[in-house]
Amino acid sequence: MANTKSSEKRIRSNERKRVQNQMYRSRVKTLIRKAEEVILAGQPSDEAIRLAMSTLDKAAGKGVIHKNNAARRKSRLVKRLVRFQAAAAAAAEAPAKTTKATKSGRTTAKRTAKA
Repeated sequence: MANTKSSEKRIRSNERKRVQNQMYRSRVKTLIRKAEEVILAGQPSDEAIRLAMSTLDKAAGKGVIHKNNAARRKSRLVKRLVRFQAAAAAAAEAPAKTTKATKSGRTTAKRTAKA
């Protein structure tokens, strides 16, 4: 319980700031989730990723989250994007399996050794 007028005012202002900061944190989480969904859907949108990064920077600038927290989240988002693009490129380049006849006359898929 507050004992002085200044501590009562501090409680009120802290509540206003908490609500405002919650709005920014929620927006950051939503935009990051949307960017990740776009990446995993196979249609990476530069707009969604750029918007998520911009929102992270704004939240860090306002002091809602720490600047290193924003940098870490942006790094993870870009890492997911690069990893997905590399996997998609590898899948596109994968050679078709060849078949060969066995002694019994059946054809089987040739197995390749995975490194």
